[in-house]
Amino acid sequence: MVSEKELREIVEQVIAELGGKSSKDMIEQVVQECTDIDNTDNSELPDITTIDLKKQLLVPNPENPEEYLSMKAKTPARVGVWRAGPRYKTETLLRFRADHAVAMDAVFTNVSEEILEEMNLFTVKTKCRDKDEYLTRPDLGRKFDDEEIKKIKDKCKLNPQVQIVVADGLSSTAIEANIKDILPVINQGLEGYGVNTGTPFFIKFGRVPSMDVVSEVTKADVTCLLVGERPGLATGESMSAYIAYKSTVGMPEARRTVVSNIHQGGTAAVEAGAHIAHVIKEMLDQKASGLDLEL
Repeated sequence: MVSEKELREIVEQVIAELGGKSSKDMIEQVVQECTDIDNTDNSELPDITTIDLKKQLLVPNPENPEEYLSMKAKTPARVGVWRAGPRYKTETLLRFRADHAVAMDAVFTNVSEEILEEMNLFTVKTKCRDKDEYLTRPDLGRKFDDEEIKKIKDKCKLNPQVQIVVADGLSSTAIEANIKDILPVINQGLEGYGVNTGTPFFIKFGRVPSMDVVSEVTKADVTCLLVGERPGLATGESMSAYIAYKSTVGMPEARRTVVSNIHQGGTAAVEAGAHIAHVIKEMLDQKASGLDLEL
């Protein structure tokens, strides 16, 4: 907090640098205005991110408000946001920027070490050195150095029926929001099916094909990668599960089975976990995945 004395000195310095002459009245006026702004009660400013867009009636005088809200309830899209001339209205623009900031945070933050420790997940890292390289070099997010491969071999149970892996992907927020609920449910479901699982771990800066390297190293029958998906303006918490039977490096994407949109506004993590366990059991029974799997 800047004191009034310090504020006066700043005002005098700025006016002097601009080549103007300052008077006591001028300085006091500026200080008073700045003080008034600083004392604004922020509690009066609503947090627009807490408002449910689906319940907002933003179009003035709609012909059928009930049908309009019914339509909005079925989609997270920005339907009927109205305008000021050719431009978005202020609230719409601020909400857009707020949601965009959430998406940016999801991409550029890291999964907290506390959560990884709580879930008992050790960490291996792809060849990416940092987030910038991860975003600009997708190929490096699919590969591991020899040291990381050795870590997987040393710490993982080899030849399991199922190997579960977690990767940050493009949304660390998605991992933090879902992993505590989904991972225990998958493990419980597989245990109920009598399926033995390997040692789960976390891949930092991991792309989807990194699971193929893990599959070859652990020699698992089925590999399941839980990964944060590219965030959008609707949510930054969406996770997907990519699952494959005996996946190999360079295999076609058609051999993967995907369970997507795992988040509060899509498929709940607990429900998705039960479904994933069922899909894995079917893969083991049919010895197939992707387009070859019949569900």
